[in-house]
Amino acid sequence: MWFLVAEHLRLGSWDLIKAYAGGDDTSLAPRIAMQMVNEASLCKNRVRRKNYITNQGFELLSGSGFLATDEQVHHFLGQQTVVQAQSLQNALSLIRLNKGHYKGGIVAIDPHRIISSTRRVMPKKKKQPEKPAEKMLQTFFALNTRTGQPIGCGIGSPGVNTTKATLDLLDMVGHVSKNALILADKEHFTENLVHKIEQDYQFEYLAPVISNARVKKIERSLVFQKQWAGYAIAETTFNFAKHKTKYRLIVQREGEVGTDYKYKSFLALSNKPAIALLSELYRERWAIEDFFNFEGAMGFDRASTFNLNIRYGKMSLALLAQAASYQFRKQLPKPYHRWDAKHMADAVFGNIDGDIRVKDDTIVVTCYNTPNQLNLKQNYENLPDRLLSENIDPRIPWLYNFKLDFKFK
Repeated sequence: MWFLVAEHLRLGSWDLIKAYAGGDDTSLAPRIAMQMVNEASLCKNRVRRKNYITNQGFELLSGSGFLATDEQVHHFLGQQTVVQAQSLQNALSLIRLNKGHYKGGIVAIDPHRIISSTRRVMPKKKKQPEKPAEKMLQTFFALNTRTGQPIGCGIGSPGVNTTKATLDLLDMVGHVSKNALILADKEHFTENLVHKIEQDYQFEYLAPVISNARVKKIERSLVFQKQWAGYAIAETTFNFAKHKTKYRLIVQREGEVGTDYKYKSFLALSNKPAIALLSELYRERWAIEDFFNFEGAMGFDRASTFNLNIRYGKMSLALLAQAASYQFRKQLPKPYHRWDAKHMADAVFGNIDGDIRVKDDTIVVTCYNTPNQLNLKQNYENLPDRLLSENIDPRIPWLYNFKLDFKFK
């Protein structure tokens, strides 16, 4: 876990945490937040005294001599607002943009349901048709498809429907890329959302159309242009019921025999060629599913309380942990840089023997029997000099301005 301290210095995580939590370099609240970031990096919902052998270094990562309790964490998160969490996400996305974490102009958005253990009385829903209904937290994510890195997330609620949550998410995306192509899901096929995007944003937009009797009739009335065996495309215009505004409708047909034809329609706010939108670009939307599978264990696959400010806080701090882990992973050679978050936590962050000592103004972490193939020695030995060469102050403000270095034996 000490390797991530260097990545948090590179990201400027402490300033983001202080802006979210309040306080200064000596305050307790930012240290509680940093502990939560470190827990997310370990893919742990909580690291508490009763399930952890103290004095082994984890509590020192946040500059404390103790581990925050459940009550302290809940009280801390309860004092923060949704706006503060959203501001943290916006600031983090701009830093990540400057760090090159986003490439290209294609963004996937997706509703992501998280199974919850909340005690609230609420309707249960099915995450998958074949599974039993359970209590769910509805979240919404935006992700850069070329790098697979998240831009931000939001939460649905009785007062925030899909359209409102998506527009809040698109506001975050607009800070990173005002002209992005947004690849959406069927749940984003709503008249209000499409109209707002066309009128108030500069985005291009591509979303599957919900199939109903009217859409099916349109699909079967079109003349298709064959692209290759078993695949053809047609275009027409489409308007929502009782409204005159016309939108571009692209329909793909799969199958060679009429009895086997399968149709799928898309609404497009884009001038790009239909074949490029459907056969090349829309497939990139699967990057967001890879993200949930790859990084979900960091805090995007579980939810207890439904208090919005608390959930926003935990998910925003998990995004900060994910950003630091991504920077760490980028320095690993193949195939280790493709380890998922849980594998990385188990194999590296929680599975390398070492000790921690202080020499003058430097914390020295000695790592024993570290696998050479991970190239950790090449990237982290003589860390203060490496950081200085990157114009980064090697002093760690939440560790009382000590520096950090590594030895490998």
